Amino acid sequence: MRNDSEVKKTNAMRILDKDGIAYEVITYPWDEEHIDAMHAAQSIGMEPEEVLKTIVLRNQDKEVFVFCLPAPYEISLKKARVVTGSKEIDLIQTGELRTLTGYIRGGCSPLGMIHTFPTFIEETVQMYDRVCVSGGLRGIQLRLSPTGLAQACQGRFADIV
Repeated sequence: MRNDSEVKKTNAMRILDKDGIAYEVITYPWDEEHIDAMHAAQSIGMEPEEVLKTIVLRNQDKEVFVFCLPAPYEISLKKARVVTGSKEIDLIQTGELRTLTGYIRGGCSPLGMIHTFPTFIEETVQMYDRVCVSGGLRGIQLRLSPTGLAQACQGRFADIV
């Protein structure tokens, strides 16, 4: 792990800069077999509950929603339906991720997607001073406050696990 201020700016970083939200860039090594949030947490020496993964779901009306939750947790589709007001909701296909968000698996950030989608952040992350989300590329995490994250992605906190 290293704190690297010389990393090329990603869309996620530009949004945080524009909004005046403080963040730290943390880089770490990855390979095709280790692109998940649990690996990121281990690589950067943070508790897995403080490193968030980004999940993209679509409902019966083809509406897309983004969910941020701690690495060790699984999203509750029932709770996702409730917070989105959906009758049905499911994961998008991995092959659609880049087209919908501009990001690839393992580097999907809730910040700086091609389109703005309703975003929900697991409410329990508010108990931490700082959390990490993908910086928009594999091997880059952004460490910031949960409220800063919510502000930057226009997200709201909800019970989603």
